Amino acid sequence: MTSHRDQESPSPAEIGLADRLHSAAIHLLRRLRVEDSAAGLSAPRLSALSVIVFGGPIAMNELARAEQVSPPTISRLADGLQTDGLIERIADPGDRRVQLLRATRKGRRLLEEGRLRRVRTLARALEPLSAADRRLLERAARVLQRISLPDRHPRQGS
Repeated sequence: MTSHRDQESPSPAEIGLADRLHSAAIHLLRRLRVEDSAAGLSAPRLSALSVIVFGGPIAMNELARAEQVSPPTISRLADGLQTDGLIERIADPGDRRVQLLRATRKGRRLLEEGRLRRVRTLARALEPLSAADRRLLERAARVLQRISLPDRHPRQGS
């Protein structure tokens, strides 16, 4: 059941806040994405590997849907990731005709190291902030997780 409020358009204040959050998120991601060059993979390959590491094992068509690309595109990305030893193809236990993509130890390590580089860069940017600003960002991070994570996500509500 939707409330009357759900059917209304966002207020100008909500639109303004959403615009500032959108802009800040894009700038933050661009700043942190610089760290990804150390991984030696293109952004699309890193993104696909991330989905496989955190959501896998995953079927090729599900990965294509998650990455919003065509099946031939995801097939080429997967081939490259497999050639680099970052993923492997395994049979789906429920349907042996379906191949699942699973990250290898090397693939997980590469992604975890990249995440650590981005997190450390962000942590350094937080260092000069006041304790009050850091507490505010802690609270904001919880709110952002609540509005950005899909329903029933394991970290939803944390």
